Amino acid sequence: MKFDSSTLVFAGIIPARFASTRFPGKPLVDISGKPMIRHVYEKSKNVFETVYVATDDKRIFDTVVNFGGNAVMTSERHKSGTDRCAEAVEIIQKHLDKKIDVVVNIQGDEPFIAEEQLKAIKELFGDNQTQIATLIKQFADDEDIFSPNSPKVVVSNANEALYFSRSPVPFIRNSEKETWQKQFEFFKHIGLYAYRTEILKQLAALPQGKLEKAESLEQLRWLENGYRIKVAITDIENYAVDTPADLIRFI
Repeated sequence: MKFDSSTLVFAGIIPARFASTRFPGKPLVDISGKPMIRHVYEKSKNVFETVYVATDDKRIFDTVVNFGGNAVMTSERHKSGTDRCAEAVEIIQKHLDKKIDVVVNIQGDEPFIAEEQLKAIKELFGDNQTQIATLIKQFADDEDIFSPNSPKVVVSNANEALYFSRSPVPFIRNSEKETWQKQFEFFKHIGLYAYRTEILKQLAALPQGKLEKAESLEQLRWLENGYRIKVAITDIENYAVDTPADLIRFI
């Protein structure tokens, strides 16, 4: 059933850790005179009325508060941004004394996130059957579909994710691998999630499943437990800053 998603209360939550293995302290690295986390925050605030950074580090917390943003301290024990968002939304609802209908999990290491992508994932909740939402993008001709660092997505006719994999899916039988991209539209996953708040709470309570352990993709835990993930296609490329080299390349 379709309805106006503007009737829902959205919260953009930006999980941010200081202790990154490949790039410690990256949320605070300077980009054009601002810490990276501020770039993400300000773009998110242009789309969502309620935006918070969820962190386990006082340095990040203080930085956000000092530039006038909202932040909450969360546990150091969280293994994923989803888990951190689940704790954060409970704190935010109590602080604001209002119910949040949908949580949008915005990556803190993507300072170039496009507002159009945030709006696209928001619009998916115009369908009241949407439990979880994410974005996908078709691989460009010069991109490597065989790279395990770019998770692939298979989508149903109802625009719901059927499976995520680090391997190219589907397998194109009786064809040379070099020709696969010419025969099929392969889609990669864009790591932006949104969840109805009650669903997010359920996801955070799920144990790791066999598929997630095999592929190291947390969204497989949700599919394995019967949750549905609605997808929208974007033609905008995302650039995550995972290493100091990424920072130099992107700016």
